[in-house]
Amino acid sequence: MPMSFTSTPSSDSSVFVTGEAKASANNPITTQFGMFYIALVVEKGTHRILDAECSATLALTNSFVKSLIAGECITEEGLLAERITTRYHGSSQRALLTALRNAATKYRAAVGLT
Repeated sequence: MPMSFTSTPSSDSSVFVTGEAKASANNPITTQFGMFYIALVVEKGTHRILDAECSATLALTNSFVKSLIAGECITEEGLLAERITTRYHGSSQRALLTALRNAATKYRAAVGLT
């Protein structure tokens, strides 16, 4: 049975990071938000992504992106990128990959892994 990652811990064991990227000019995300954003809650001890949300225009996109990365380790960018490129074929795939890399970089800096 898959684990649910819908609750966000409020203790010092987690950090909140965001990543951003440009989406293509004709993407509805660009029209609505200007940029593509991803927000992550990550557990510091394990580097596991506990919760995720992105600036998608459809709720289904948001829940699918969350299902791809929640529970995974933010420091395993290659695995995350592979999951996204093999399973997510939306018009913002490239922006999602870039935003996730950006968030991972911020996370590493926040927890002293750089």
